[in-house]
Amino acid sequence: MKKICAFLAVMLSLAFAGVTLAQDKPPAPGAEAKPAAEAKKEEAKPAAQAAPAVPKCGDKGFDCNKGDVAWMMTSTAFVLLMTVPGLALFYAGMARTKNALSTVMQSFSIFCVIAVLWVIYGYSVAFTAGSPFWGSWDKVFMLGEDPATAVAATFSKGQYLPDFVYCMFQLTFAAITVALICGGFAERFKFSAMILFAILWFTFAYLPVAHMVWYWDGPDAYTTAKAAEEANAHAGFIFQKGALDFAGGTVVHVNSGIAALVCALMLGKRTGYGKVAMPPHSVMMTAIGTGMLWMGWFGFNAGSALEANGGAGIAFFNTLFGTATAGVAWAMVEWLIKGKPSLLGVCSGIVAGLVAITPAAGYVGPVGAFITCAIAGVFCFFAVTKVKAWFGYDDSLDTFGVHCIGGIIGSLGTGIFVNPKFGGTGVYDYVANKVGDFDAMAQIVSQFWDIGITLLWSGGVAFVILLILKFTIGIRASDEAQEEGLDLADHGEKAYNY
Repeated sequence: MKKICAFLAVMLSLAFAGVTLAQDKPPAPGAEAKPAAEAKKEEAKPAAQAAPAVPKCGDKGFDCNKGDVAWMMTSTAFVLLMTVPGLALFYAGMARTKNALSTVMQSFSIFCVIAVLWVIYGYSVAFTAGSPFWGSWDKVFMLGEDPATAVAATFSKGQYLPDFVYCMFQLTFAAITVALICGGFAERFKFSAMILFAILWFTFAYLPVAHMVWYWDGPDAYTTAKAAEEANAHAGFIFQKGALDFAGGTVVHVNSGIAALVCALMLGKRTGYGKVAMPPHSVMMTAIGTGMLWMGWFGFNAGSALEANGGAGIAFFNTLFGTATAGVAWAMVEWLIKGKPSLLGVCSGIVAGLVAITPAAGYVGPVGAFITCAIAGVFCFFAVTKVKAWFGYDDSLDTFGVHCIGGIIGSLGTGIFVNPKFGGTGVYDYVANKVGDFDAMAQIVSQFWDIGITLLWSGGVAFVILLILKFTIGIRASDEAQEEGLDLADHGEKAYNY
């Protein structure tokens, strides 16, 4: 217990560091970056080609770029592949045979439940104007939205997506974030309690964090300094701090990773943990899941550019190059320490690289991707092989060690390597229509705000939900159910019938 308390103290100190470091809010001219080449194009536009006024849902005849729309629908399908079946197979292979089916069931059922809730109220809460912490109910069930005219902003002035397409793209992000938490509590969470936890955590942790980090009025709101100030006041709280998160380093990975750790601690260790062997039942299945995750991640990261442009191109590049770097780094460290590189290790390194490059994908150049992902490969290896053993917690499938630690490294790497001096894009100033002057220290402070608030809010919400469920319906599967396996105990099925 002392080790667990000490470990939590370390995590809380990291969270508070971001808050105490931030004395002044960094400049946030538009808070979203663009490649320098695109910035020069914007600068070179003659006055006659000024960006059009922001279209309204009632405007008739407004047409979105067909290439962007096609790319975003493709990206949405890619992110679906990440969860169903990519993550499901990745996790199932690392579970024991008697829990493989239940692990897949968790990913599939969570995706379906969150997809329904997203359309009912999730999209409205996360992506409409309200307070800096919570949106509104204006788009509940997408009522009043005309598929022909309802639009969502991209990161370029005058460029939009159909709102229904953007809604579905963000749906896949919400669903996989909740599903990722399953790796922390695999093989011991009662299914009924797990579903309730997923619903409540999605509502009170994911939606506020997504709103705080990603909601803004769009680039066309940034016409003058005064207009930019007003637009920033409408944005999410963390966005106002100037934090950069291209595709979900904190919204997805730190958010789910810290929740997974809280679940692991609140549920306790699996029956027999440390006394009986619990090896993965199929590393080959995990390898197949890894390939699907990597494939789908191109939609996850490159799709987050929201346009089929150079920003999507660099995000695609970094998702391939940076991820491979982390796979190499993990394998090399494992080889040096254990004497042999393992397939499971390479798979874990690949996922660590995907996590780390997520917040940085569209902001950093090759140098930033290389350093950030190499560090993630090494640090995540020690997090899952050494730190977990030191503190004695049972993060079953290493969600905390890979996603939370990798997400933190990626977020800090974004703040460092977005700097144009290191080949990054810089931070785009939508009022001046060019890349603004870069303040390195202010950007790092902004990233600490993002990390600290996400750790505190997500971890705190998970703890409260689990505490309530523990003293009402119970959260832990019985020892008998764990001995039998959750496949039979919860679902009356077997993964394999020989």
